[in-house]
Amino acid sequence: MPKVDRAERALQVMSGLGKTEATLLQELEALGRMVAAAKEEIAAMRVENVDATHLPAATDELDEVVKSTADAANEILDVCETLENLQPKLAPDDAETVGVCVTRIYEACAFQDITGQRIGKVVNALKQIEQRVRETTGRYAPSAVLPARAAPLRTEGERLANGPQLAAAASSQAEIDALLASFD
Repeated sequence: MPKVDRAERALQVMSGLGKTEATLLQELEALGRMVAAAKEEIAAMRVENVDATHLPAATDELDEVVKSTADAANEILDVCETLENLQPKLAPDDAETVGVCVTRIYEACAFQDITGQRIGKVVNALKQIEQRVRETTGRYAPSAVLPARAAPLRTEGERLANGPQLAAAASSQAEIDALLASFD
């Protein structure tokens, strides 16, 4: 049905309605327009980078944070064990001080377990978001129809300011040594 015919029909229907019904009909029409606009926006989104690159990269980075903090906490706990083993060789006052300090370090290291749990929850939430984005975009905008979005331009500083590399992407010591040797 052409838009003009629909508009005329809507006016005819609205003229026979009470004020409450007409207001309700207008609200429903406005909601329909909002849903249609949202569908168009979803279809226009270039989310293939979000679900194919950004979210998986974020979950990988967070997994690496959990691993790194666990490794650091284990190193701290190993050093604490060494200090505890030295206690019998120390003067009583010094041994007590070391014992108190080691206990405080153990207590402070509880952060690693708590942060690991919290980050794990964030990773799970990101994975659920990633799945929902895939499902939604697949419904309204099949990825085959969407052209790939160009990567945003980044300055040299931005490219270098990524923090530690993921273990899988890190350069080996041999590669670093070769690079440094090439400057000679």
